Amino acid sequence: MKKIYYPILLLLLTGILFYCKSNKSLSGQAAATTGTTNNKLTNAQVDLNTSPIVSPTDAIKMMQVEDGFEVKLVASEPLISTPVALTFDNNNRIWVVEMTGYMPDTVGTGEEIPNGKIVILEDKNKDGVADERKVFLDSLVLPRAICLIEDGILVAEPPRLWYYKIKNDKPVQKVLVDAAYAEGGNVEHQPNGLLRAMDNWIYNAKSAKRYRKRGDQWDIERTHFRGQWGITQDNYGRLFYNTNSENLLGDFFSPGLGASNQNQRGVAGFSRRIVADNKVYPIRPTPGVNRGYMAGVLDESLRLTNFTAACGPVVYRGDLFSPAYIGNIFVAEPSANLIKRNVVSEEGYVLNGQQAYQNREFIASLDERFRPVSLYNSPEGAMYVVDMYRGIIQHKTYLTTYLKKEIGRRELTQPLNAGRIYKVVPKNKKATAVTIPQDPDRLVKLLGHANGWVRDNAQQTLIDGKFTQAIPALRKIIKNDKNQLQAIHALWTLEGLGALQTEEVTALLNNPAWPLRMQALSVLPSILNKTNYAQVMPVLTQMVQNDTLAAPYLAFIANSIQNLDKTAANNMLRQVVQKYPNNQYVADAVISNLQGQEEVFGKELASLAAGPDLAINKQMGRIITNIRNARANRNPEVLRKEFPKGAAMFNSTCQTCHGPDGNGVNGLGPPLNGSEWVTGDKDRLISVVLFGLTGPVTVKGHLYKAPEVNGDMPGIGYNKELPNEEIAELLSFIRKSWQNNADKIETQEVTKVRDKLKGRQKAFTEAELNKM
Repeated sequence: MKKIYYPILLLLLTGILFYCKSNKSLSGQAAATTGTTNNKLTNAQVDLNTSPIVSPTDAIKMMQVEDGFEVKLVASEPLISTPVALTFDNNNRIWVVEMTGYMPDTVGTGEEIPNGKIVILEDKNKDGVADERKVFLDSLVLPRAICLIEDGILVAEPPRLWYYKIKNDKPVQKVLVDAAYAEGGNVEHQPNGLLRAMDNWIYNAKSAKRYRKRGDQWDIERTHFRGQWGITQDNYGRLFYNTNSENLLGDFFSPGLGASNQNQRGVAGFSRRIVADNKVYPIRPTPGVNRGYMAGVLDESLRLTNFTAACGPVVYRGDLFSPAYIGNIFVAEPSANLIKRNVVSEEGYVLNGQQAYQNREFIASLDERFRPVSLYNSPEGAMYVVDMYRGIIQHKTYLTTYLKKEIGRRELTQPLNAGRIYKVVPKNKKATAVTIPQDPDRLVKLLGHANGWVRDNAQQTLIDGKFTQAIPALRKIIKNDKNQLQAIHALWTLEGLGALQTEEVTALLNNPAWPLRMQALSVLPSILNKTNYAQVMPVLTQMVQNDTLAAPYLAFIANSIQNLDKTAANNMLRQVVQKYPNNQYVADAVISNLQGQEEVFGKELASLAAGPDLAINKQMGRIITNIRNARANRNPEVLRKEFPKGAAMFNSTCQTCHGPDGNGVNGLGPPLNGSEWVTGDKDRLISVVLFGLTGPVTVKGHLYKAPEVNGDMPGIGYNKELPNEEIAELLSFIRKSWQNNADKIETQEVTKVRDKLKGRQKAFTEAELNKM
């Protein structure tokens, strides 16, 4: 079932906006609105019947940019087309993913045609603008992410993840890394990102998998499910992402920790809402968003009020902007033609953020076709912007009749061959790109560079090149904490080279600087073994008593100790619980070790931490209840055989927001398991699935509203090609799944409701449905 309250767009996400009368009038207005003021076009100044294509030069003039910054063109059509992601190689060339086949028209005609490409752009004359295009790989179906590693490149082409070895800029060998990289889901709800993080693992948005290359083998491990489109990291390797309706989510802890208990639906400190404010401030009317007809989506001047297509975040880690911008997190919003700036603060291990401005944005455009979908740090310290420059960015699965009409009225389908890449730089400041060398001594020095992109790539090059001759210099760096970031990268470089020693980590565990202790705790699981864990245990035991910040990490680390000494691990968990019984982060970290042991440990808590209101007891009570409920669930394999099309549709369009267990997903959708909306009146359920539900909804006595869930579930009835038979199977599947045991829904019942509601263009409210 399409999710009640579901952030639907992924990748290129919602919106289609309106354009102004002419390029000339738009340029003049842009000049009047540059800087920090947020003067907006009035509706009278907008011709709602046109949507002109403008040149890259004019498009830049139409941008309102934060004072002190400017936008420069790096590449545009015909050199690139429909870009959605990029990466840089060590020679500062740009590798770009072109998703040419995305939504050629409102019904997605030809999406299955293999016309996607991976291309290499190069600035031969060094004027800052790419002038040469080289096709590395073509004939791809809707590719969405790449990652250069060792002598090759990862390419995400759902449902598979491939690794291509590279020779002379050509693919010479194709290796299947994961045949199930993107199981189920439509183009807006499939994994993407391929971020090579500080801990030497590769992470994705919209995914619970991580990848690592070891020799010729690829390790695939379970991790936390994160985000929707785009993923980024800060200077300490913590990950940040978002959903289409949420500005910024992220992790408080190292990404490799805490994903070991599959009975946990969520772990405190992961997928946290970093910035709760989802307001956006476009500088022109934007009534062309997918649900622009719904109350509250647009304000009185027809401007989008809240994120509906948040994507492509980046933590700015360069050295070109002023210090006030370092660590800020920028988020793209293509449906409102803008880029938002967020400022994040840290207190202990807890992160909180807020929007940098009210009533204005870092960048906002008057050009409807400005579609920023991904943001990146770069070799010269600039922020790069991938602009898909497309009319349609809403996938057909959720395309409303309202938006189809807007697309047709302003002829937004064409052209399909545009696309731009920009970079944002401070005015009057020279940007010089750093070329990553192959010399190990120079690479070690670059680990201390002020630009985070340079540090990351120096680390990766040392590891990819297996530069073991650099190990002595790396050991010296981690003993000298004058440059903490250099020491951190040296630590993880040694880990990547397989050369990190136990005593080096234990020394950092005693360092007075929390960032260094944090990294030592994060790297510890990767080096623990039968011969060294006893050497580490006394240090960890002492930290339990003296290091409050380390407490959640210590609980997470117990999972790695369990395989070596179960008694020692459980003893450490008991100590942590006794010391921090009311810390929600410690509680969930403890539970992350206890898969299959939750009820046994729960009984022991009476002697360790008495009191039902303590965090450890409340969290443990919830998970035990979930486990018992899961035991009562119906056999999913039997249901898949009975309703194969319904099960497939649930996987592709419902489980992301409602969860594979039907118990809902925090921030996305409420539960379907035991929901009176699912097991109750058939016509009401059919109506919701066909045309969606907006606003708060009460499920099992609890009122679900934003931000606990997304405030809008789109319907699937707008897709006239979707057979009533398949909708009936989907509804029957969820009415019989988990602990639900309601009657099947027949095809004719769907047909009856669909005919009755023919012509409806808006989602239902709970009040409307209750009158049925």
